[in-house]
Amino acid sequence: MEPCTSYIILCYYFLVNRKISFVQGEYYHVYCRGVEKRLIFQDKKDRERFQNLLFLCNGTKPIIYRLIQGSTLYQTDVGKKIVAIGAYTLMPNHIHILIRAISDNGITEFMRKLNTAYSMYFNKKYERVGPLFQGTFGAEHVVSDEHLKYLFAYIHLNIIKIIEPKWREIGIRNIKKATEYLNIYNFSSYSDYTNKRVKDNNILTKIEFPEYFIEENSFAIYVNEWLQFEK
Repeated sequence: MEPCTSYIILCYYFLVNRKISFVQGEYYHVYCRGVEKRLIFQDKKDRERFQNLLFLCNGTKPIIYRLIQGSTLYQTDVGKKIVAIGAYTLMPNHIHILIRAISDNGITEFMRKLNTAYSMYFNKKYERVGPLFQGTFGAEHVVSDEHLKYLFAYIHLNIIKIIEPKWREIGIRNIKKATEYLNIYNFSSYSDYTNKRVKDNNILTKIEFPEYFIEENSFAIYVNEWLQFEK
């Protein structure tokens, strides 16, 4: 399949009619899963690529990835942001993003750019064709303050499934190990809220979200409370 044909097919999957309308100023939890629940990240380089694209695709200017220098990637002028990202987590076969619509059609455009750019990279690297993600992305409208705050815990705690797949059903066997894993996992925004991110990657726009975690360690304490919650 020719590259341009592959690109058109990938774009089609992210432009189909949606069951949810995005309203400027509102908050949404969006998520994407690999087609047939397949892995969408095979190695560290894949995760780094997607994480970089979270920043590079969030702007009005077109970006040519191969022309961007590695050490200055997060200083790239991407133009005016089209969405505000409050939290994210990359899982082996899916992703979660807490997002706010700050421009007309911004969320749809951002997700189209993000998923198409990553799919084209992934398909070229692993010599495959066709859609990488399962249909269009999923989304839920966040309509309450309580729900919005909870999502900061929920999205980041997805990481624990990597080391304890059934922790939500049976609880955490080792709280210390789980907490340590949250701190060392680099492919989420957890470190951005615990001030342990070595270098600012400019992915988040915290100013567009409520200041739930102003006090020092308040975010880590909040997440830990949910970590120890027993159903």
